[in-house]
Amino acid sequence: MKTIGLIGGMSWESTAEYYRIINEEVQRRLGGLHSAKCFLYSVDFSEIEQMQATGEWEQAGRLLGEAAHSLEKAGADFIVICTNTMHKVIDQIEERINIPILHILDATATQIEKAGINKVGLLGTKYTMEQDFYKSRLIANNLEVMVPESQEREMINNIIFEELCLGRIERSSKEYYKQVIQKLVEAGAEGIILGCTEIELLIKPEDVEIPLFNTTEIHAKEAVNFALKQGT
Repeated sequence: MKTIGLIGGMSWESTAEYYRIINEEVQRRLGGLHSAKCFLYSVDFSEIEQMQATGEWEQAGRLLGEAAHSLEKAGADFIVICTNTMHKVIDQIEERINIPILHILDATATQIEKAGINKVGLLGTKYTMEQDFYKSRLIANNLEVMVPESQEREMINNIIFEELCLGRIERSSKEYYKQVIQKLVEAGAEGIILGCTEIELLIKPEDVEIPLFNTTEIHAKEAVNFALKQGT
């Protein structure tokens, strides 16, 4: 079994889900008392969020690059960035290490392809929904990407940072997300990507009528695939 290097803390609530899913999946596959071999480098999310808000992406990339370097020195065989948004700086992180990074969108695109879906709605932080670093990778996988309207994107973002990242689950916010999703469905979305690792705390598969792609779960299970795969 390979050792997973987790860059977490963005937020710690969703990082806890990564840790739970990875270990449950290892135990399910191997049985007995098996659990995952992993290291966790948990950053202070307040620092990262400030860099996001002020557009200091290079500084954020350097910080996460140092985290990845520390994980590599500790003995990690590959890196998992436990967040969608910070994949924006994956190139900077890769420059600091000699081990692979398991990209969250490669795993997600594979699952969407398996479902036979071409047109997806995307929910996430405003950076994820509005900037090209995320959507362009989906488009490169032959997917048509739809995002909510501007005012809706702002509200979705506010709920992520002001509620979900603080562990608050509000019924009114859940209903708002469901309304936004329904609009995307009516506009032609065949599936919905939960493109923020916190959203899965709020929206569940039973809340929508079309396939839901939970990037946290997909990414965590792909990390187990990679950890248990022979010859890589």
